[in-house]
Amino acid sequence: MVATTPATTAAVAALSDWRGWPGALAQLWRRSLRFRTLSVTLLLTALAIFVTCVTMALVIQNDLFESRKNQALEDALRAVDSAQAILDSAEIGDDPAALSELWDSIQKDLARNSTAEGITGSRIETESGADVATVRLNGFTAGLSMNLVSQALRNRVVELDDRQFYQSVSLDVSGKSVPGIIVGQQLNVPQAGPFEVYFSYDLEDADQTLSFVQRTLWIAGIGLVAIVAAISYVVLRTVSTPIIEVAETSARLASGDLGVRIEVHGEDELATLGRSFNAMADSIQSQIKELGELSLVQQRFVSDVSHELRTPLTTIRLAADMLNDQREDFDPVMARTAELLHTQVQRFETLLSDLLEISRYDAGSVQLELEATSLAHLAEDMIDQMRPLAEGHGTELRLVAPGGYSPVDMDPRRVRRVLRNLIGNAIEHGEGRPVVVTVDSNQNAVAVGVRDSGLGMEPADAERVFDRFWRADPSRQRTIGGTGLGLSIALGDASLHGGTLAVWSELGVGTNFVLTLPRHDGRLDGPSPVPLEPQDRGLDDATQPIELADIPSHLFDEGSL
Repeated sequence: MVATTPATTAAVAALSDWRGWPGALAQLWRRSLRFRTLSVTLLLTALAIFVTCVTMALVIQNDLFESRKNQALEDALRAVDSAQAILDSAEIGDDPAALSELWDSIQKDLARNSTAEGITGSRIETESGADVATVRLNGFTAGLSMNLVSQALRNRVVELDDRQFYQSVSLDVSGKSVPGIIVGQQLNVPQAGPFEVYFSYDLEDADQTLSFVQRTLWIAGIGLVAIVAAISYVVLRTVSTPIIEVAETSARLASGDLGVRIEVHGEDELATLGRSFNAMADSIQSQIKELGELSLVQQRFVSDVSHELRTPLTTIRLAADMLNDQREDFDPVMARTAELLHTQVQRFETLLSDLLEISRYDAGSVQLELEATSLAHLAEDMIDQMRPLAEGHGTELRLVAPGGYSPVDMDPRRVRRVLRNLIGNAIEHGEGRPVVVTVDSNQNAVAVGVRDSGLGMEPADAERVFDRFWRADPSRQRTIGGTGLGLSIALGDASLHGGTLAVWSELGVGTNFVLTLPRHDGRLDGPSPVPLEPQDRGLDDATQPIELADIPSHLFDEGSL
Protein backbone atom coordinates (compact mmCIF):
# COMPACT_ATOMS: atom_id res chain seq x y z
CA MET A 1 0.00 0.00 0.00
CA VAL A 2 1.61 3.26 -1.15
CA ALA A 3 1.03 6.33 1.01
CA THR A 4 -0.35 9.33 -0.82
CA THR A 5 0.20 12.99 -0.04
CA PRO A 6 -1.92 15.98 -1.06
CA ALA A 7 0.78 17.03 -3.54
CA THR A 8 0.79 13.54 -5.10
CA THR A 9 -2.99 13.50 -5.28
CA ALA A 10 -3.03 16.93 -6.94
CA ALA A 11 -0.36 15.87 -9.45
CA VAL A 12 -2.26 12.68 -10.34
CA ALA A 13 -5.49 14.66 -10.71
CA ALA A 14 -3.77 17.21 -12.97
CA LEU A 15 -2.28 14.47 -15.17
CA SER A 16 -5.55 12.55 -15.40
CA ASP A 17 -7.44 15.62 -16.61
CA TRP A 18 -5.73 16.45 -19.90
CA ARG A 19 -7.93 19.51 -20.34
CA GLY A 20 -6.16 21.16 -17.42
CA TRP A 21 -2.66 20.61 -18.86
CA PRO A 22 -2.36 24.01 -20.64
CA GLY A 23 -3.29 25.91 -17.51
CA ALA A 24 -1.00 23.76 -15.35
CA LEU A 25 1.92 24.24 -17.75
CA ALA A 26 1.30 27.99 -17.92
CA GLN A 27 1.25 28.20 -14.13
CA LEU A 28 4.42 26.09 -13.92
CA TRP A 29 6.08 28.36 -16.51
CA ARG A 30 5.31 31.44 -14.41
CA ARG A 31 6.31 29.98 -11.05
CA SER A 32 9.25 27.66 -11.76
CA LEU A 33 12.61 29.06 -12.84
CA ARG A 34 13.95 25.53 -13.25
CA PHE A 35 11.11 24.48 -15.55
CA ARG A 36 11.35 27.68 -17.59
CA THR A 37 15.14 27.43 -18.01
CA LEU A 38 15.05 23.72 -18.84
CA SER A 39 12.22 24.25 -21.35
CA VAL A 40 14.05 27.07 -23.12
CA THR A 41 17.29 25.06 -23.18
CA LEU A 42 15.58 21.97 -24.61
CA LEU A 43 13.62 23.99 -27.12
CA LEU A 44 16.67 25.84 -28.46
CA THR A 45 18.77 22.65 -28.42
CA ALA A 46 16.08 20.67 -30.24
CA LEU A 47 15.70 23.48 -32.78
CA ALA A 48 19.46 23.64 -33.39
CA ILE A 49 19.73 19.86 -33.75
CA PHE A 50 16.67 19.77 -36.01
CA VAL A 51 18.11 22.44 -38.31
CA THR A 52 21.48 20.65 -38.32
CA CYS A 53 19.95 17.25 -39.10
CA VAL A 54 17.74 18.64 -41.86
CA THR A 55 20.66 20.50 -43.41
CA MET A 56 22.92 17.43 -43.26
CA ALA A 57 20.17 15.20 -44.69
CA LEU A 58 19.59 17.57 -47.60
CA VAL A 59 23.33 17.88 -48.29
CA ILE A 60 23.81 14.11 -48.14
CA GLN A 61 20.76 13.54 -50.31
CA ASN A 62 22.05 15.99 -52.92
CA ASP A 63 25.56 14.52 -52.82
CA LEU A 64 24.26 10.97 -53.18
CA PHE A 65 22.07 11.93 -56.12
CA GLU A 66 24.87 13.87 -57.81
CA SER A 67 27.26 10.98 -57.30
CA ARG A 68 24.88 8.37 -58.74
CA LYS A 69 23.89 10.72 -61.56
CA ASN A 70 27.52 11.28 -62.53
CA GLN A 71 28.13 7.54 -62.40
CA ALA A 72 25.18 6.92 -64.68
CA LEU A 73 26.27 9.63 -67.12
CA GLU A 74 29.82 8.26 -67.24
CA ASP A 75 28.55 4.71 -67.63
CA ALA A 76 26.22 5.62 -70.50
CA LEU A 77 28.87 7.78 -72.19
CA ARG A 78 31.42 4.98 -71.98
CA ALA A 79 29.00 2.47 -73.54
CA VAL A 80 27.95 4.85 -76.34
CA ASP A 81 31.54 5.91 -77.09
CA SER A 82 32.58 2.27 -77.29
CA ALA A 83 29.70 1.49 -79.65
CA GLN A 84 30.41 4.58 -81.76
CA ALA A 85 34.06 3.61 -82.06
CA ILE A 86 33.08 0.16 -83.32
CA LEU A 87 30.64 1.65 -85.82
CA ASP A 88 33.13 4.18 -87.09
CA SER A 89 35.89 1.58 -87.58
CA ALA A 90 33.71 -1.08 -89.16
CA GLU A 91 34.18 -1.73 -92.95
CA ILE A 92 30.91 -3.13 -94.19
CA GLY A 93 30.70 -1.50 -97.56
CA ASP A 94 27.26 -1.50 -99.09
CA ASP A 95 26.19 -4.80 -97.63
CA PRO A 96 22.89 -4.30 -95.72
CA ALA A 97 23.10 -7.73 -94.15
CA ALA A 98 26.50 -6.94 -92.67
CA LEU A 99 25.21 -3.63 -91.34
CA SER A 100 22.23 -5.37 -89.78
CA GLU A 101 24.50 -7.94 -88.18
CA LEU A 102 26.78 -5.17 -86.92
CA TRP A 103 23.77 -3.33 -85.48
CA ASP A 104 22.71 -6.43 -83.58
CA SER A 105 26.18 -6.76 -82.10
CA ILE A 106 26.17 -3.07 -81.16
CA GLN A 107 22.95 -3.57 -79.16
CA LYS A 108 24.60 -6.42 -77.27
CA ASP A 109 27.74 -4.32 -76.69
CA LEU A 110 25.65 -1.47 -75.28
CA ALA A 111 24.02 -3.83 -72.79
CA ARG A 112 27.34 -5.51 -71.95
CA ASN A 113 29.42 -2.35 -71.58
CA SER A 114 26.94 -0.54 -69.27
CA THR A 115 25.42 -1.29 -65.87
CA ALA A 116 22.00 0.04 -66.88
CA GLU A 117 18.86 -1.80 -65.87
CA GLY A 118 17.36 -1.26 -69.30
CA ILE A 119 18.23 0.13 -72.74
CA THR A 120 16.09 1.36 -75.57
CA GLY A 121 16.87 3.01 -78.88
CA SER A 122 14.97 4.57 -81.76
CA ARG A 123 15.99 6.00 -85.11
CA ILE A 124 15.75 9.78 -85.38
CA GLU A 125 13.64 11.05 -88.22
CA THR A 126 14.76 14.17 -90.06
CA GLU A 127 12.82 17.40 -89.60
CA SER A 128 11.44 17.28 -93.15
CA GLY A 129 10.33 13.71 -92.73
CA ALA A 130 12.50 12.53 -95.69
CA ASP A 131 14.41 9.30 -95.17
CA VAL A 132 18.03 9.99 -96.21
CA ALA A 133 19.43 6.71 -94.85
CA THR A 134 20.53 4.17 -97.43
CA VAL A 135 19.82 1.30 -95.06
CA ARG A 136 16.86 1.23 -92.65
CA LEU A 137 17.52 -0.29 -89.24
CA ASN A 138 14.92 -0.87 -86.55
CA GLY A 139 15.06 0.45 -83.00
CA PHE A 140 15.45 -1.87 -80.03
CA THR A 141 14.22 -2.29 -76.47
CA ALA A 142 15.95 -4.19 -73.67
CA GLY A 143 14.23 -3.75 -70.30
CA LEU A 144 13.25 -0.12 -70.89
CA SER A 145 10.04 1.07 -72.55
CA MET A 146 10.18 4.18 -74.65
CA ASN A 147 6.95 5.27 -72.90
CA LEU A 148 8.97 6.08 -69.76
CA VAL A 149 11.04 8.62 -71.66
CA SER A 150 9.47 12.05 -71.56
CA GLN A 151 8.95 14.00 -74.75
CA ALA A 152 11.03 16.88 -73.36
CA LEU A 153 14.03 14.59 -72.90
CA ARG A 154 13.63 13.17 -76.39
CA ASN A 155 13.44 16.62 -77.90
CA ARG A 156 16.67 17.69 -76.21
CA VAL A 157 18.48 14.52 -77.30
CA VAL A 158 17.30 15.00 -80.89
CA GLU A 159 18.22 18.67 -81.01
CA LEU A 160 21.76 18.35 -79.55
CA ASP A 161 23.72 15.40 -80.89
CA ASP A 162 26.89 16.00 -78.86
CA ARG A 163 25.45 16.17 -75.34
CA GLN A 164 23.93 13.90 -72.72
CA PHE A 165 20.63 14.53 -70.99
CA TYR A 166 18.85 12.86 -68.10
CA GLN A 167 15.58 12.76 -66.23
CA SER A 168 14.47 11.29 -62.88
CA VAL A 169 11.80 8.62 -63.16
CA SER A 170 10.16 5.88 -61.15
CA LEU A 171 11.22 2.44 -62.41
CA ASP A 172 9.38 -0.83 -62.00
CA VAL A 173 11.90 -3.34 -60.66
CA SER A 174 10.70 -6.80 -59.61
CA GLY A 175 7.14 -5.52 -59.27
CA LYS A 176 7.91 -2.53 -57.06
CA SER A 177 8.46 1.08 -57.86
CA VAL A 178 11.96 2.40 -57.18
CA PRO A 179 13.62 5.74 -57.93
CA GLY A 180 15.71 5.82 -61.07
CA ILE A 181 17.31 7.97 -63.75
CA ILE A 182 17.21 7.79 -67.58
CA VAL A 183 20.21 9.02 -69.57
CA GLY A 184 19.89 9.73 -73.27
CA GLN A 185 22.21 10.70 -76.12
CA GLN A 186 22.67 10.13 -79.84
CA LEU A 187 24.44 7.24 -81.57
CA ASN A 188 25.32 7.75 -85.25
CA VAL A 189 25.09 4.58 -87.37
CA PRO A 190 26.78 4.77 -90.81
CA GLN A 191 24.33 4.45 -93.79
CA ALA A 192 21.41 4.22 -91.26
CA GLY A 193 21.48 7.68 -89.66
CA PRO A 194 21.37 8.86 -86.02
CA PHE A 195 19.67 6.92 -83.26
CA GLU A 196 18.49 8.17 -79.85
CA VAL A 197 19.67 5.74 -77.17
CA TYR A 198 18.42 5.75 -73.55
CA PHE A 199 19.79 3.95 -70.47
CA SER A 200 17.80 3.47 -67.24
CA TYR A 201 19.61 3.18 -63.90
CA ASP A 202 18.18 1.98 -60.61
CA LEU A 203 18.86 4.37 -57.67
CA GLU A 204 17.31 2.19 -54.97
CA ASP A 205 20.69 1.58 -53.35
CA ALA A 206 21.26 5.33 -53.03
CA ASP A 207 17.75 5.74 -51.62
CA GLN A 208 18.39 3.03 -49.06
CA THR A 209 21.68 4.65 -48.14
CA LEU A 210 19.95 8.00 -47.76
CA SER A 211 17.21 6.47 -45.58
CA PHE A 212 19.83 4.85 -43.38
CA VAL A 213 21.76 8.10 -43.02
CA GLN A 214 18.62 10.08 -42.24
CA ARG A 215 17.45 7.52 -39.72
CA THR A 216 20.87 7.58 -38.09
CA LEU A 217 20.83 11.38 -37.97
CA TRP A 218 17.40 11.51 -36.34
CA ILE A 219 18.28 8.84 -33.78
CA ALA A 220 21.54 10.64 -33.01
CA GLY A 221 19.66 13.96 -32.77
CA ILE A 222 17.05 12.57 -30.37
CA GLY A 223 19.77 10.96 -28.31
CA LEU A 224 21.70 14.22 -28.24
CA VAL A 225 18.60 16.10 -27.08
CA ALA A 226 18.10 13.52 -24.33
CA ILE A 227 21.73 13.84 -23.27
CA VAL A 228 21.51 17.64 -23.27
CA ALA A 229 18.26 17.41 -21.27
CA ALA A 230 19.89 15.17 -18.68
CA ILE A 231 22.97 17.38 -18.42
CA SER A 232 20.84 20.54 -18.25
CA TYR A 233 18.64 19.03 -15.54
CA VAL A 234 21.65 18.05 -13.43
CA VAL A 235 23.29 21.46 -13.86
CA LEU A 236 20.04 23.36 -13.25
CA ARG A 237 19.24 21.24 -10.22
CA THR A 238 22.68 21.97 -8.80
CA VAL A 239 22.34 25.71 -9.42
CA SER A 240 18.61 26.22 -8.84
CA THR A 241 18.19 24.17 -5.66
CA PRO A 242 19.94 26.78 -3.49
CA ILE A 243 18.00 29.54 -5.28
CA ILE A 244 14.71 27.75 -4.63
CA GLU A 245 15.74 27.26 -1.01
CA VAL A 246 16.49 30.99 -0.72
CA ALA A 247 13.10 31.82 -2.29
CA GLU A 248 11.21 29.50 0.07
CA THR A 249 13.15 30.77 3.08
CA SER A 250 12.54 34.41 2.14
CA ALA A 251 8.81 33.66 1.74
CA ARG A 252 8.73 32.12 5.22
CA LEU A 253 10.64 35.11 6.55
CA ALA A 254 8.18 37.50 4.93
CA SER A 255 5.26 35.56 6.43
CA GLY A 256 6.61 36.21 9.93
CA ASP A 257 8.87 33.22 10.66
CA LEU A 258 11.86 35.32 11.72
CA GLY A 259 13.87 32.35 12.99
CA VAL A 260 14.21 30.62 9.61
CA ARG A 261 17.71 30.47 8.08
CA ILE A 262 19.48 28.99 5.03
CA GLU A 263 21.92 26.09 5.32
CA VAL A 264 25.25 27.25 3.89
CA HIS A 265 27.65 24.80 2.22
CA GLY A 266 30.94 25.59 0.53
CA GLU A 267 32.61 28.87 -0.33
CA ASP A 268 31.15 29.70 -3.75
CA GLU A 269 28.82 32.52 -4.81
CA LEU A 270 25.72 30.63 -3.66
CA ALA A 271 27.27 30.13 -0.23
CA THR A 272 28.01 33.87 -0.12
CA LEU A 273 24.38 34.53 -1.01
CA GLY A 274 23.23 32.23 1.81
CA ARG A 275 25.49 33.88 4.38
CA SER A 276 24.40 37.35 3.27
CA PHE A 277 20.75 36.32 3.50
CA ASN A 278 21.23 34.90 6.99
CA ALA A 279 23.00 38.07 8.09
CA MET A 280 20.14 40.15 6.68
CA ALA A 281 17.59 37.94 8.46
CA ASP A 282 19.49 38.31 11.73
CA SER A 283 19.51 42.08 11.33
CA ILE A 284 15.79 42.18 10.46
CA GLN A 285 14.91 39.93 13.39
CA SER A 286 16.92 42.07 15.77
CA GLN A 287 15.41 45.32 14.52
CA ILE A 288 11.86 43.93 14.56
CA LYS A 289 12.40 42.67 18.08
CA GLU A 290 13.67 46.08 19.18
CA LEU A 291 10.81 47.86 17.43
CA GLY A 292 8.31 45.46 18.94
CA GLU A 293 9.67 46.04 22.42
CA LEU A 294 9.67 49.78 21.83
CA SER A 295 6.11 49.63 20.52
CA LEU A 296 4.98 47.70 23.59
CA VAL A 297 6.65 50.26 25.81
CA GLN A 298 4.97 53.09 23.90
CA GLN A 299 1.58 51.41 24.02
CA ARG A 300 1.95 50.70 27.72
CA PHE A 301 3.07 54.26 28.34
CA VAL A 302 0.13 55.72 26.38
CA SER A 303 -2.30 53.43 28.14
CA ASP A 304 -0.89 54.12 31.62
CA VAL A 305 -0.62 57.87 31.10
CA SER A 306 -4.12 58.05 29.63
CA HIS A 307 -5.62 56.22 32.57
CA GLU A 308 -3.56 58.16 35.10
CA LEU A 309 -4.60 61.49 33.55
CA ARG A 310 -8.27 60.61 33.55
CA THR A 311 -8.81 61.32 37.26
CA PRO A 312 -6.99 64.67 37.52
CA LEU A 313 -8.48 65.75 34.20
CA THR A 314 -11.96 65.12 35.56
CA THR A 315 -11.23 67.41 38.49
CA ILE A 316 -9.76 70.07 36.23
CA ARG A 317 -12.76 69.85 33.91
CA LEU A 318 -15.19 70.32 36.80
CA ALA A 319 -13.25 73.38 37.97
CA ALA A 320 -13.09 74.73 34.41
CA ASP A 321 -16.84 74.23 34.00
CA MET A 322 -17.53 76.13 37.22
CA LEU A 323 -15.29 79.00 36.19
CA ASN A 324 -16.79 79.10 32.72
CA ASP A 325 -20.33 79.17 34.15
CA GLN A 326 -19.44 82.17 36.36
CA ARG A 327 -17.31 84.05 33.80
CA GLU A 328 -19.93 86.79 33.51
CA ASP A 329 -19.07 87.84 37.08
CA PHE A 330 -15.41 88.26 36.19
CA ASP A 331 -13.66 91.18 34.56
CA PRO A 332 -13.12 90.80 30.76
CA VAL A 333 -9.60 89.44 31.05
CA MET A 334 -10.55 86.81 33.63
CA ALA A 335 -13.70 85.91 31.67
CA ARG A 336 -11.66 85.33 28.49
CA THR A 337 -9.16 83.28 30.47
CA ALA A 338 -11.93 81.11 31.93
CA GLU A 339 -13.39 80.59 28.45
CA LEU A 340 -10.01 79.57 26.96
CA LEU A 341 -9.38 77.24 29.91
CA HIS A 342 -12.74 75.54 29.36
CA THR A 343 -12.09 75.14 25.62
CA GLN A 344 -8.60 73.70 26.03
CA VAL A 345 -9.72 71.32 28.78
CA GLN A 346 -12.40 69.99 26.40
CA ARG A 347 -9.78 69.59 23.68
CA PHE A 348 -7.45 67.83 26.10
CA GLU A 349 -10.28 65.52 27.14
CA THR A 350 -10.92 64.67 23.48
CA LEU A 351 -7.23 63.89 22.98
CA LEU A 352 -7.20 61.72 26.08
CA SER A 353 -10.30 59.83 24.88
CA ASP A 354 -8.68 59.19 21.52
CA LEU A 355 -5.50 57.95 23.16
CA LEU A 356 -7.50 55.60 25.36
CA GLU A 357 -9.37 54.30 22.31
CA ILE A 358 -6.12 53.73 20.44
CA SER A 359 -4.69 51.87 23.43
CA ARG A 360 -7.79 49.63 23.44
CA TYR A 361 -7.27 48.83 19.76
CA ASP A 362 -3.61 48.04 20.40
CA ALA A 363 -4.56 45.78 23.27
CA GLY A 364 -7.29 44.07 21.21
CA SER A 365 -9.93 44.75 23.85
CA VAL A 366 -12.42 46.60 21.64
CA GLN A 367 -15.90 45.08 21.35
CA LEU A 368 -18.92 46.12 19.33
CA GLU A 369 -22.31 46.91 20.85
CA LEU A 370 -24.52 45.99 17.90
CA GLU A 371 -27.97 47.47 17.37
CA ALA A 372 -30.33 47.41 14.39
CA THR A 373 -29.86 50.94 13.09
CA SER A 374 -30.87 52.82 9.95
CA LEU A 375 -27.75 54.36 8.44
CA ALA A 376 -29.77 57.01 6.60
CA HIS A 377 -31.42 58.18 9.85
CA LEU A 378 -28.10 58.16 11.65
CA ALA A 379 -26.52 60.26 8.87
CA GLU A 380 -29.41 62.74 9.07
CA ASP A 381 -28.96 63.09 12.85
CA MET A 382 -25.24 63.73 12.43
CA ILE A 383 -25.90 66.37 9.76
CA ASP A 384 -28.29 68.13 12.15
CA GLN A 385 -25.66 68.05 14.89
CA MET A 386 -22.92 69.37 12.60
CA ARG A 387 -25.06 72.03 10.92
CA PRO A 388 -24.19 74.85 13.40
CA LEU A 389 -20.49 74.17 12.78
CA ALA A 390 -21.06 74.14 9.01
CA GLU A 391 -22.96 77.43 9.16
CA GLY A 392 -20.06 78.97 11.06
CA HIS A 393 -17.83 78.08 8.10
CA GLY A 394 -20.36 79.13 5.48
CA THR A 395 -20.73 75.52 4.35
CA GLU A 396 -23.97 73.91 3.18
CA LEU A 397 -24.59 70.28 4.22
CA ARG A 398 -26.58 68.20 1.77
CA LEU A 399 -27.99 64.69 2.19
CA VAL A 400 -28.50 62.38 -0.79
CA ALA A 401 -30.12 59.18 0.48
CA PRO A 402 -31.63 56.91 -2.21
CA GLY A 403 -31.15 53.93 0.10
CA GLY A 404 -29.88 52.81 3.49
CA TYR A 405 -33.16 53.06 5.41
CA SER A 406 -33.51 49.40 6.40
CA PRO A 407 -31.92 48.68 9.81
CA VAL A 408 -28.54 46.97 9.80
CA ASP A 409 -26.68 45.55 12.81
CA MET A 410 -23.98 48.08 13.72
CA ASP A 411 -22.52 49.90 16.69
CA PRO A 412 -24.28 53.27 16.37
CA ARG A 413 -21.88 55.03 18.73
CA ARG A 414 -18.85 54.10 16.64
CA VAL A 415 -20.56 54.85 13.33
CA ARG A 416 -21.63 58.25 14.69
CA ARG A 417 -18.02 58.90 15.64
CA VAL A 418 -16.85 57.99 12.14
CA LEU A 419 -19.43 60.28 10.52
CA ARG A 420 -18.67 63.11 12.97
CA ASN A 421 -15.00 62.88 12.04
CA LEU A 422 -15.60 62.69 8.29
CA ILE A 423 -18.14 65.53 8.22
CA GLY A 424 -15.98 67.67 10.49
CA ASN A 425 -12.95 67.17 8.23
CA ALA A 426 -15.06 67.98 5.15
CA ILE A 427 -16.26 71.23 6.76
CA GLU A 428 -12.70 72.09 7.83
CA HIS A 429 -11.19 71.48 4.38
CA GLY A 430 -14.21 72.26 2.17
CA GLU A 431 -13.27 75.92 1.57
CA GLY A 432 -16.89 76.98 2.28
CA ARG A 433 -18.26 74.88 -0.60
CA PRO A 434 -21.16 72.41 -0.17
CA VAL A 435 -20.52 69.06 1.54
CA VAL A 436 -22.62 66.16 0.24
CA VAL A 437 -23.38 63.12 2.42
CA THR A 438 -24.58 60.19 0.27
CA VAL A 439 -26.28 57.09 1.76
CA ASP A 440 -27.18 54.05 -0.32
CA SER A 441 -27.49 50.29 -0.02
CA ASN A 442 -27.69 47.05 -1.96
CA GLN A 443 -28.31 43.40 -1.07
CA ASN A 444 -24.91 42.96 0.53
CA ALA A 445 -23.95 46.27 2.15
CA VAL A 446 -24.88 49.78 3.22
CA ALA A 447 -22.57 52.72 2.65
CA VAL A 448 -22.24 56.42 3.37
CA GLY A 449 -19.99 58.82 1.49
CA VAL A 450 -18.85 62.28 2.62
CA ARG A 451 -17.60 64.49 -0.18
CA ASP A 452 -16.19 68.00 -0.18
CA SER A 453 -14.94 70.27 -2.96
CA GLY A 454 -11.91 71.59 -1.14
CA LEU A 455 -8.26 71.62 -2.13
CA GLY A 456 -7.93 67.83 -2.29
CA MET A 457 -4.74 65.83 -1.72
CA GLU A 458 -1.84 64.35 -3.62
CA PRO A 459 -2.01 60.55 -4.16
CA ALA A 460 0.93 60.10 -1.76
CA ASP A 461 -0.92 62.08 0.91
CA ALA A 462 -4.13 60.10 0.36
CA GLU A 463 -2.24 56.87 1.02
CA ARG A 464 -1.11 58.14 4.45
CA VAL A 465 -4.31 59.84 5.50
CA PHE A 466 -5.18 57.02 7.95
CA ASP A 467 -1.77 57.08 9.68
CA ARG A 468 -1.73 58.14 13.32
CA PHE A 469 -0.90 61.80 14.01
CA TRP A 470 -0.39 62.47 10.28
CA ARG A 471 -1.66 65.60 8.58
CA ALA A 472 -1.39 66.55 4.91
CA ASP A 473 -0.47 70.16 5.79
CA PRO A 474 0.87 70.53 9.35
CA SER A 475 1.19 74.31 8.93
CA ARG A 476 -2.50 74.70 8.08
CA GLN A 477 -4.51 76.65 10.64
CA ARG A 478 -7.22 74.48 12.17
CA THR A 479 -10.48 75.90 13.44
CA ILE A 480 -11.73 72.55 14.74
CA GLY A 481 -9.78 70.90 17.52
CA GLY A 482 -8.16 67.68 16.33
CA THR A 483 -5.68 65.10 17.57
CA GLY A 484 -4.54 63.49 14.32
CA LEU A 485 -6.07 60.19 15.48
CA GLY A 486 -9.62 60.57 14.17
CA LEU A 487 -9.21 58.88 10.80
CA SER A 488 -7.06 56.12 12.29
CA ILE A 489 -9.79 55.40 14.86
CA ALA A 490 -12.44 55.63 12.11
CA LEU A 491 -10.58 53.05 10.05
CA GLY A 492 -10.41 50.79 13.11
CA ASP A 493 -14.15 51.17 13.68
CA ALA A 494 -14.87 50.26 10.05
CA SER A 495 -12.61 47.20 10.21
CA LEU A 496 -14.21 46.15 13.48
CA HIS A 497 -17.56 45.98 11.68
CA GLY A 498 -16.00 43.91 8.88
CA GLY A 499 -16.33 46.91 6.56
CA THR A 500 -14.04 49.34 4.79
CA LEU A 501 -13.22 53.04 4.89
CA ALA A 502 -11.75 54.24 1.60
CA VAL A 503 -10.67 57.65 0.33
CA TRP A 504 -10.52 59.30 -3.09
CA SER A 505 -8.92 62.69 -3.53
CA GLU A 506 -7.68 64.91 -6.33
CA LEU A 507 -5.95 68.25 -6.14
CA GLY A 508 -8.25 71.12 -7.01
CA VAL A 509 -11.32 68.83 -7.12
CA GLY A 510 -11.92 67.63 -3.59
CA THR A 511 -12.03 64.54 -1.39
CA ASN A 512 -14.53 61.73 -0.95
CA PHE A 513 -14.56 59.24 1.97
CA VAL A 514 -16.80 56.15 1.69
CA LEU A 515 -17.69 53.98 4.70
CA THR A 516 -19.09 50.58 3.68
CA LEU A 517 -20.63 48.17 6.21
CA PRO A 518 -21.79 44.59 5.48
CA ARG A 519 -25.41 43.63 5.96
CA HIS A 520 -24.78 40.06 7.09
CA ASP A 521 -22.06 37.89 8.62
CA GLY A 522 -19.60 40.77 9.01
CA ARG A 523 -18.19 40.14 5.52
CA LEU A 524 -18.34 42.32 2.43
CA ASP A 525 -19.20 40.70 -0.87
CA GLY A 526 -19.24 42.84 -4.00
CA PRO A 527 -18.77 46.55 -4.68
CA SER A 528 -19.82 49.35 -2.38
CA PRO A 529 -23.28 50.88 -3.01
CA VAL A 530 -21.64 54.32 -3.02
CA PRO A 531 -18.91 54.70 -5.67
CA LEU A 532 -15.58 55.87 -4.33
CA GLU A 533 -14.72 58.11 -7.28
CA PRO A 534 -17.52 60.61 -7.93
CA GLN A 535 -19.12 60.53 -11.35
CA ASP A 536 -19.52 64.31 -11.48
CA ARG A 537 -16.71 66.79 -10.83
CA GLY A 538 -18.79 69.58 -9.34
CA LEU A 539 -21.40 69.92 -6.60
CA ASP A 540 -23.42 72.79 -8.05
CA ASP A 541 -26.03 70.39 -9.42
CA ALA A 542 -26.00 67.95 -6.50
CA THR A 543 -29.31 66.63 -5.26
CA GLN A 544 -30.83 68.71 -2.51
CA PRO A 545 -31.44 67.17 0.95
CA ILE A 546 -34.16 64.54 1.06
CA GLU A 547 -36.88 65.09 3.62
CA LEU A 548 -37.39 61.77 5.37
CA ALA A 549 -40.90 62.82 6.43
CA ASP A 550 -41.97 62.63 2.78
CA ILE A 551 -41.17 58.94 2.59
CA PRO A 552 -44.11 56.58 3.37
CA SER A 553 -43.76 54.94 6.76
CA HIS A 554 -44.50 51.46 5.38
CA LEU A 555 -41.11 51.46 3.66
CA PHE A 556 -39.36 51.22 7.03
CA ASP A 557 -38.98 48.08 9.07
CA GLU A 558 -40.70 48.05 12.43
CA GLY A 559 -38.53 49.72 15.06
CA SER A 560 -36.30 51.55 12.59
CA LEU A 561 -37.76 55.00 13.22
